[in-house]
Amino acid sequence: MKNFEKIAVKVSIVSIVGNIILSIFKLLSGIIAHSSAMVSDAVHSASDVFSSIIVIIGIKISAKESDKEHPYGHERMECVASIVLAVILFITGLFIGVDAVKNIKDGNNIKIPGIPALIASVVSIIAKELMFQYTRYYGKKIDSGAIMADAWHHRSDALSSIGALIGITGARIGFPILEPIASLVICLFIVKASFDIFKDAVDKMVDHSCDDETEKQIRECVLAQEGVKGIDLLRTRIFGNKIYADIEINADGNKTLSEGHAIAENVHSVIEKEFPKVKHIMVHVNPEKNS
Repeated sequence: MKNFEKIAVKVSIVSIVGNIILSIFKLLSGIIAHSSAMVSDAVHSASDVFSSIIVIIGIKISAKESDKEHPYGHERMECVASIVLAVILFITGLFIGVDAVKNIKDGNNIKIPGIPALIASVVSIIAKELMFQYTRYYGKKIDSGAIMADAWHHRSDALSSIGALIGITGARIGFPILEPIASLVICLFIVKASFDIFKDAVDKMVDHSCDDETEKQIRECVLAQEGVKGIDLLRTRIFGNKIYADIEINADGNKTLSEGHAIAENVHSVIEKEFPKVKHIMVHVNPEKNS
């Protein structure tokens, strides 16, 4: 858990530093080049700083050990952080969309942006895509929903910058209306990403079962253990980024209580060893049913 927390905080700090530098760079470029799109893009990057701070808070709380009031741990706090990020992402996309619609209606008054804005948009696309790949890599590595949400926030910023690039280029070659149209399309991508993040977090909050492949692998592992004659029941639930499982196995009814207990203990130990995401599994032994 400590390694999980250490990696998550490191990734979030890299995001914060990167976004602060990028936000200042894009803001100055937008002001100098008279580009409202680049100024809006700078605000979008600045919102990522706030998002990363939320991730750090959520990870810190979720990494706390179990206590009397929270005997099952605090993993779900990471889901809360993901939901907050999804809401921020949705609101960001909504503002971009509203601004785009206003600019489309007021198309005749769109100013022609300068070269600095063009350069800033290219730099932003490259930087944010690199940050997305970096954050997503570690998000998958430690299986963190909050880090993955932050990664998609980086991708939304990259998409926003692509919209700005298309708009700025279009404006400079005589088609200023392309800027708000591109921003409107980007808005839809951002809203879709926020919905996916929100849905994933909610699934983990409401004890959603594991995927079929994971349950199949658990079954196969249990059946391979000595003394296990069959499986009567298997239930799994996702708790934050961890898995809890309840399983009923059957064994030879002539075995002693101690022998049955030993079989259950072995199944318990093997599952937690072979499946790192399984935080706890409850094993119950039934006598084998005679055919």
